[in-house]
Amino acid sequence: MGLFEKIAGNALLFFLVFGMSATVDIKNLRTQMKNTKGILTGVICQFIVLPFLGYLVVEALEMEHAMGITLLVVTSSPGGSYSNWWCSLFNADLALSVCMTAISTILSIAMLPINLLIYANMAFEDDVVSLLDWGSLFLALVIVVCAIGLGLLCSAKIDNVTFNMTANKIGNWSGLGLVLFSILLTGSDEESDMLGRDATFYLGVAAPCLLGILLSVMISTMFQLNKPERVTISIECCYQNVGIATSVALSMFEGDDLNTALGVSLYYGLVEAVFICMFCVICWKMGWSKAPKDEALCTVISKSYEVDGSAVEYTGIADEEAAVSDEYHPLT
Repeated sequence: MGLFEKIAGNALLFFLVFGMSATVDIKNLRTQMKNTKGILTGVICQFIVLPFLGYLVVEALEMEHAMGITLLVVTSSPGGSYSNWWCSLFNADLALSVCMTAISTILSIAMLPINLLIYANMAFEDDVVSLLDWGSLFLALVIVVCAIGLGLLCSAKIDNVTFNMTANKIGNWSGLGLVLFSILLTGSDEESDMLGRDATFYLGVAAPCLLGILLSVMISTMFQLNKPERVTISIECCYQNVGIATSVALSMFEGDDLNTALGVSLYYGLVEAVFICMFCVICWKMGWSKAPKDEALCTVISKSYEVDGSAVEYTGIADEEAAVSDEYHPLT
């Protein structure tokens, strides 16, 4: 990847995370910072459940070397930056999402190598951790942390609904731009062609994402989180930073093994986007988001219900049952 592509990708990443962070109402964020149950549930799903699911799939399907190691890297990586975008787009709990992104990004500095050491050594004998591109990884972590900090600072200092909504649009457009940019970069890469693979590839790579969503819903429900928080936790658990796995593949493998490894990270990226999109639509229609379930889809994804006063306040299971549709007041 050339210098221009690196700068453009990092800039879009910054504005995506900045826009989502600046959308968050500080009062809501302060509430979520005290939400130890929600944060702990997210950490368990992100750093314990998903890596373990990745290992189980590798062992159960007896994946060959390149496919198995790359899948372990994917499931052990920190959450992808698009998790905030999905939570904003479908009006899950964005404050919790931003909070979880900041915490998981910091924890991943330790948890990524720990999980890889445990599961890669159990499944294979290769020293995967030493082959990671730590420079690119830490650069991405610094960008995310800085964008979150600046976005929250601007939201607190400006304290204006118009600014929050403008920042939300900046984040959404940056997210769309980053998606198109990624497609442009990978679309012509013959090495990463995903067609003609066997069932082990398609089912095995997709399994941790789908199982992670289902288990996250079950765990967050067991901990009695409110419904928008359950949606957020499930998204945060399964939306992984596949760029790290791509970097590992490029540094570790050659020839057919490289083709297989790159296919894993690209296919997981496609699967997580499709599954989470379907999951978000289902949750919205079930009344699990902050947006009214009878609103038009184009309105739901173009408006933010996160800003204080624009969404139903969920404080517990009983409040969810008592909530009625006229309590929703989208900003116009």
